[in-house]
Amino acid sequence: MPIVTTDLSYTYAPGTAFETRALDNVSLEIGDGEYVGIMGRTGCGKSTLIQLLAGLITPTAGAVFIDGEDINAPSYDRAELRKKVGVLFQYPECQLFETTVEKDVAFGLKHSGLSKDAVARNARWALEREGFDFEKVRGLSPLGLSGGEKRRVATAGILAAKPEILILDEPIAGLDPLGRDTFLQLTEDLNREGVTILMISHNADALAEHARRLLVLENGRILLDGPPKEVFRNADLLRGLNIGVSQAKYAAELLRSRGVGLPPDVVTEDELLTALTGVLKGGAQ
Repeated sequence: MPIVTTDLSYTYAPGTAFETRALDNVSLEIGDGEYVGIMGRTGCGKSTLIQLLAGLITPTAGAVFIDGEDINAPSYDRAELRKKVGVLFQYPECQLFETTVEKDVAFGLKHSGLSKDAVARNARWALEREGFDFEKVRGLSPLGLSGGEKRRVATAGILAAKPEILILDEPIAGLDPLGRDTFLQLTEDLNREGVTILMISHNADALAEHARRLLVLENGRILLDGPPKEVFRNADLLRGLNIGVSQAKYAAELLRSRGVGLPPDVVTEDELLTALTGVLKGGAQ
């Protein structure tokens, strides 16, 4: 189910003193099953882009097509869009409100057309996918859980609809290292199962390790678009945008500047370790 945008633009508060062009003629295509990381400094248009892709706001100009259909056309079935696209905003645990974990996870399925039994199965599946013992947590108040558990319950509420496209806005912000790694592994697993992942993050390491493609936005436009190795070659440009590169890329640059013969396209920890092992064994030139 590819995503295509054509000349997509969005202006906040048009015609007022506060008019701001947040997105400016963005055309792109995201294929089925891609894992795309979205980077850029605050105010570059990242969040506006994903809101437009999710149909949460209507473009000022241009169009968004999902599976060949204009999602903003009057005839388009918005209920179908909600089934296809799941969105997880930053700190989603703040949106928990139901009396039990099971009800909170199942809430988004109320108008899905699924039977009561199917809703219950989806809620169980999503919670177990998040590592919970369903029977132990189903009757608990979500508000009484730990911060990390709340985040996982909120994520389960999105997964319960089994979306084909999952859009994530800074999903690992505020998580401890274990929680971050667990969440990122979940995105990898879902992506391997065919779910298209779009993830905004300021964590260059996470994107280097997991995304297959990076978009870098600046002033509402796509500045860079390509695999992490290609995008991180523009290290000086990224630092100038206060984005930076992965720690592995930075370490490799430092070592090369001191005469260590490492390849220029190291961006992940595994690549760095492999390259250093080659140097130690005398295999690197």
